[in-house]
Amino acid sequence: MKIITLKRENIYGGSLLLVNAQYSFKNQENMALAPVDDRFPEIRIESHAANMLRLILTYISSEDAIVPVSGYRSSEEQTAIFEDSLKENGEIFTRQFVALPGHSEHQTGLAIDLGLNQEEIDFICPEFPFEGICDTFRKAAPDYGFIQRYGEDKKSITGISHEPWHFRYVGYPHSRIMTEENFALEEYVEWMKGYREDCRYVFGCADGCDIEIFYVPADRDEVSVSLPEHVKYQVSGNNADGFIVTVWRA
Repeated sequence: MKIITLKRENIYGGSLLLVNAQYSFKNQENMALAPVDDRFPEIRIESHAANMLRLILTYISSEDAIVPVSGYRSSEEQTAIFEDSLKENGEIFTRQFVALPGHSEHQTGLAIDLGLNQEEIDFICPEFPFEGICDTFRKAAPDYGFIQRYGEDKKSITGISHEPWHFRYVGYPHSRIMTEENFALEEYVEWMKGYREDCRYVFGCADGCDIEIFYVPADRDEVSVSLPEHVKYQVSGNNADGFIVTVWRA
């Protein structure tokens, strides 16, 4: 067995960060960004998420039917978008579709707004219907680590209105579990607290590999976790109170 040490200060990093009206984004440093589409080099997200997104678009043969609309935003950009929307669309619309500065998933680099490629694309609410190539993308996304973040039936939980165009990278198998269980990220982070190091959630893959997932509370400055030797694992903070550990077992 090997012991890994998790520091409380690191709960603000990882692909499972919960960023919403209650939890602000705190980790602004050392973010590696990459373009999703070479035609739009200014629209970037976290580099691994960008790679996975390109794989989806290749898999579904989208060609140029789907285009990126908005990816990573700095705090300054989010502030400008929020204030511009207040002026142009009013407070009710803005609070439904634009997160407060510091509370936007776009600041994490893990969120992307996608749109159907057409002559005019609405920056705030791009068209991304539940049919055709867009729905093909939506159905393929969970196998590559992406979820549609803001569902029609989750407004009371997320605080954001239905956004069919907004996708969030959380990583696999979390994306598949959330989709199958119809969990918003808020619900998944809370649900995962029921699984601890001595009672892990087991996700069975089609290839026979079991993936174990469990929550580790950051109730001290440092906490230790025991893992088998020679296994692949990932650790993500939840941006609130602990870590979610994912372990691939053969």
